[in-house]
Amino acid sequence: MDLTPRPVADSGSRRRRRWLPIAVLTLVIAAGGVIVTQFLTSAIDYYCNVDEIGAKDGCEAGRRLRVQGVVDEGTVSEDGTATTFSISFGAVSMPVRYEGEPGGIFKECIPVVVHGILEDGVFDGDRIEVKHSNEYKAENPDRVAADDGESKGSACSPSA
Repeated sequence: MDLTPRPVADSGSRRRRRWLPIAVLTLVIAAGGVIVTQFLTSAIDYYCNVDEIGAKDGCEAGRRLRVQGVVDEGTVSEDGTATTFSISFGAVSMPVRYEGEPGGIFKECIPVVVHGILEDGVFDGDRIEVKHSNEYKAENPDRVAADDGESKGSACSPSA
């Protein structure tokens, strides 16, 4: 019986097999990097009150922001594709354009946080968060306008 090793006929297939796992691993790492980058980019949106736009570091036009203010009375209008309104905080008002209908409990004279980008003096929002409980107000009295007519720049009248 001959126990000598046989010569390998095609050594190229082994090389190809070695590169396949490396290529797959590289693609997985690249995809993970893209996902992490997107997550971190969205997590660093600066939070600003309307009166801090242009005055506070990080609250400049042209960058992604979360802006807090009270929806001004009489400013909400819809044109079929977008909703426009203005929000106020600290005696400063800013126009907002939101693609679509905000829905939910969105209405005039309530605090909202609008996510988007300020361009040409108009805040182009793509997400709206609406105040829905008194817990936030109790924990953050300096960030939410009062409901007693002193709404830090809002034209809303006190509710009866």
